[in-house]
Amino acid sequence: MNYKIVLHTLGRVLLLEALLMLLPLSVALIYGEDPLPFIIAIADAASVGFLLAKLGTEKSGTLYAREGFAIVSFSWIGISLIGALPFALSGEIPSYIDAFFETVSGFTTTGASILTDVESLSRGMLFWRSFTHWIGGMGVLVFITAIADKTPDRSVNILRAEMPGHSVDKLMPKTGSTAKILYRIYIALTVLEAVFLLCGGMPVFDSIVHALGTAGTGGFGIKSDSIASYSNYLQWIITVFMLLFGVSFNVYYLALLGKWRGIAKQNELWVYLSLAVICTAIVTVNISSIYGNLSDCLRLAAFQVSSLLTTTGFATADFNAWPQLSKAVLFVLMFCGGCMGSTAGGLKISRITVLFSHIRNELRRALRPRNVSAIRLNGRYLDAEAANGVTAYFALYIAVICAVFILISFEPFGMETNLSAAVSCVNNIGPGFGLVGPASSFADYSAFSKLVLSAAMLMGRLEMYPLLLTFALRRAK
Repeated sequence: MNYKIVLHTLGRVLLLEALLMLLPLSVALIYGEDPLPFIIAIADAASVGFLLAKLGTEKSGTLYAREGFAIVSFSWIGISLIGALPFALSGEIPSYIDAFFETVSGFTTTGASILTDVESLSRGMLFWRSFTHWIGGMGVLVFITAIADKTPDRSVNILRAEMPGHSVDKLMPKTGSTAKILYRIYIALTVLEAVFLLCGGMPVFDSIVHALGTAGTGGFGIKSDSIASYSNYLQWIITVFMLLFGVSFNVYYLALLGKWRGIAKQNELWVYLSLAVICTAIVTVNISSIYGNLSDCLRLAAFQVSSLLTTTGFATADFNAWPQLSKAVLFVLMFCGGCMGSTAGGLKISRITVLFSHIRNELRRALRPRNVSAIRLNGRYLDAEAANGVTAYFALYIAVICAVFILISFEPFGMETNLSAAVSCVNNIGPGFGLVGPASSFADYSAFSKLVLSAAMLMGRLEMYPLLLTFALRRAK
């Protein structure tokens, strides 16, 4: 393990976090709030970051995949530890473990909260919560790659570790150019949503924080009822943008180049959109007995389907009170996630597509052993190694959910609550069912369970391998 490069990059990450915290500090100053918690956190991040950057070096050997995994794992843990300081120092979240849970939930774009009265937070803290979604949505190391691409051959290992699977398609020959393109699209969509929200009469502050939360598919709201108290127009705007941020950014890049045939071959995109439409129709019909008005049913169904499919976690209704069919549909969607290469969490539509294609081929092979069927994804044929990789990932994914569920099962909240909490955190969704539904929070969980769920959120955001491989490599040493 090349520790010098790991320390140097971790130092740069913390320095970047110190720089980014100037924004919530500015918000606190604008609204006349106490800036000291942010000043202390910025000073800590800057001093630790500077020290680590000096202890390490950028020009010491080669950065291989194992260093990439270590950098990603320690960076996400580090920014969460520092990012929790403003909440704890201000006393707005008195317990540091609660503050850490909230911050991990923010950076991993989960949206699970321990707060029972979110409206009691200051504007600076509310902005920081939503801003962590935006930072974590694309990835803080992707941002570093975009602004400081001095060694593209090294950066690709970091980029692949932070955005696992086949999400790191080479849009451009250089990794830094790829990251710049991704961030330009990300910023443009965020600004566009904020403008549409402003046009609908949403206040400036509300528009910005909700655009940040939607862009990162995070779901931290600034009101206790999430989005329910906003107008129908604003709910539809957020619904549309949740779906847009669940689409692979490669699709937007192809659209900018005018490569419409390439978009037409994105079968992952069409499965994703079809799933959203079909599930919305099912839930709309199923909840019509509760709300009566078809337009209201369609709006509520479309919002919740989009929210859980993209793992955003915003809510306009307490779906805990919906019929069992609707709850079953939403629970299944919690596993799906958006497209690979989007800011959404979950298993990802592409993996589900490959998994079902692999099962179909194995069933055909049982009947015709000599039959050879290839799996096609987004216009490309996948080899057997790629298909087996998806199967292995799925097995690991289920094992992690089971492990988290067992570890928190001593909590006296019932199977529905604990299972949905585990699924919600691993898939970076936020709300679950039972006592962790959209009208509730994770506040009643013990400190141990909050740490377990925090680890689950990190594993889900980094898609298992970086954290597991980092600590497995350390033990192997």
